[in-house]
Amino acid sequence: MSKIFITGSTDGLGLLAAKKLISMGNEVVLHARNQKRADDVHQELPNSKILIGNLSNKSEVEDLAEQINNNSPFDTIIHNAGIASGSSQLIFQINVVAPYLLTALVKRPKRLVYISSGMHKGSSLDLNHLETTTGYSSSKLQVLMLSKAMARLWPNVSTNAIDPGWVPTKMGGQNANDDLEQGYAGQVWLASTANSSITGQYFYHSKPSQYDSRADDTSLQQQLLNQLAKITGVQLPN
Repeated sequence: MSKIFITGSTDGLGLLAAKKLISMGNEVVLHARNQKRADDVHQELPNSKILIGNLSNKSEVEDLAEQINNNSPFDTIIHNAGIASGSSQLIFQINVVAPYLLTALVKRPKRLVYISSGMHKGSSLDLNHLETTTGYSSSKLQVLMLSKAMARLWPNVSTNAIDPGWVPTKMGGQNANDDLEQGYAGQVWLASTANSSITGQYFYHSKPSQYDSRADDTSLQQQLLNQLAKITGVQLPN
């Protein structure tokens, strides 16, 4: 049995992954943006523990990190939360800054899972103006770069990224034509596997997949980390 924390787990793929992992006998701690969303999930999962924090607010992310640490140790942390539309600043804050801060501030688990997207391929990347130029596709390239960087910098933590595909969730919409179960199966597999040698990879439907080669550029990775440290005032621990 593993102890797992999943951001953005009150609906969509995060909630589906949580339910599946719970059914397999794992201890899963969920995350909600606010108390109302936590109350709604308690109707479905009355015995679940839910931590609360708005990922668009830096102080709330820092408070969430403290809550996670108070419930540590975790075997796996899944950085699932994300938005597909909104201002560049909001997308950047939720999709990139929040997972960066939680990675930096939370006690290291055995496994880290980041949710990217196939839409990251060929996206724009302006490392000097991240707060004003980051759209959804760019945010998912940055998440993949973060995942690759952490796999390199923290070799004792199994760190991977996943493309869940275009699946029919609230975010994906009704026209999405990918397999919903496959959309969260990769998270479930990586969260519960005991194979620590699986690290630094990018998966689609639980299989290694092609990705933008910029993600492997260690110079670009470091520039991204430097910019995130500068923007947040928080450095990654060595």
